[in-house]
Amino acid sequence: MNQAPEETKRTRALVIVSTIFFMWGFLTCLNDILIPHLKSVFSLTYTESALIQFTFFGAYFIMSLPAGSVVAKIGYKNSISAGLFVAAIGTLLFLPAARVESYPLFLFALFVLASGITLLQVAANPYVVLLGSEETSSSRLNLAQALNSLGTTVAPKIGGLFILSGVVMSADQLAALSMTEQVAYKTQQAQSVQGPYAVLTVILLLLSIGMYLLRLPNLKEEKQGEVKAAATFSDAFKHSNLVLGVIALFLYVGAEVSIGSFLINFMSQADILNVSESVAAGYVPLYWGGALVGRFVGSLLMRKLNAAKMLGVAASVATVLVGCAVMATGPAAAWTLLAVGLFNSIMFPTIFSLGIRGLGFATEKASSLLIMAIVGGAVIPLVQGVIADRMGLQHAFLLPMICYVFISFYGFKEGHRVTRVD
Repeated sequence: MNQAPEETKRTRALVIVSTIFFMWGFLTCLNDILIPHLKSVFSLTYTESALIQFTFFGAYFIMSLPAGSVVAKIGYKNSISAGLFVAAIGTLLFLPAARVESYPLFLFALFVLASGITLLQVAANPYVVLLGSEETSSSRLNLAQALNSLGTTVAPKIGGLFILSGVVMSADQLAALSMTEQVAYKTQQAQSVQGPYAVLTVILLLLSIGMYLLRLPNLKEEKQGEVKAAATFSDAFKHSNLVLGVIALFLYVGAEVSIGSFLINFMSQADILNVSESVAAGYVPLYWGGALVGRFVGSLLMRKLNAAKMLGVAASVATVLVGCAVMATGPAAAWTLLAVGLFNSIMFPTIFSLGIRGLGFATEKASSLLIMAIVGGAVIPLVQGVIADRMGLQHAFLLPMICYVFISFYGFKEGHRVTRVD
């Protein structure tokens, strides 16, 4: 008799939590605008500008285990509320960072922001998986991640409009200015982030309060007592689908973030599109928009097709596309790299759902480990930045291509065998 109300409650929870996915996608993708912006403001190398992603995604590695403990203590819903509040503190810190024009303070603000998003990830991904049957978990998570992709699609356009609206000077152009003009330029550029991040702070605080007050299933009560006592990281690591899933997620996030991070610099090169950085920023939504379209389509296809095999095919196509972008020049190189976004679409939610499938009591531990793997977004772009400084930016994209090769292997392997809990 209570089945229908319970189903309605879970459906409502899925809808509401999916909107949170939009918010953290928006916040994460704003980094793609911050990288060329702060690179210009502080005259950074590719390696130094990659510290933005290193700091942001490094927080996932450092904070995932503490976040898992928070989720275990206060439940999924309350953890989502707490994550939004911490993220709001991070966006608020952008205001003093811009005022004093401090790159280290910008990095600290990003770390705090990412710590909040880490808690959101640890809580929200398994929360969506648990809001229905295991058989449809990949489809359900793909649908929620589609709204995440909507956030990543919108963010570059809005960020480019408000943050990259002015003329971005090259190092040579900046050097040609007088010292007074250089200081004035850098001050104006640094403070252009204040307005957008002040608005984001208010939105995050309202979402945090709203999430806390809403009556949604917390799901903490369903995983209490002996369940938590029995679950250890050792138990989780006994499952090969998790172990390989952690590696695959590390490489996937690294590849996706690397491409997004250097896309504006890549497109603006003379032998690619030869456009300004503000114009190049207009193309970035196409990369993330591809992921948006792909997740909606993937959510439907996975109701009929094997999710793991679809992952293998998508990663194989992404491998070929990145390879073409490395070898080609002009619009061909630009459009093949942009097309990778379409095939990135199903990767994160599919790898995540495959990684925790069949882990039973160890699901929370597995979720923390998988979220820790997002540190790939810190490591791979930094390595690519080093390669770009030494060998050129275009050749540096061989690194994400190699990442997709392993993801393809994982997809086809799990397509034939899925480890399940005993």
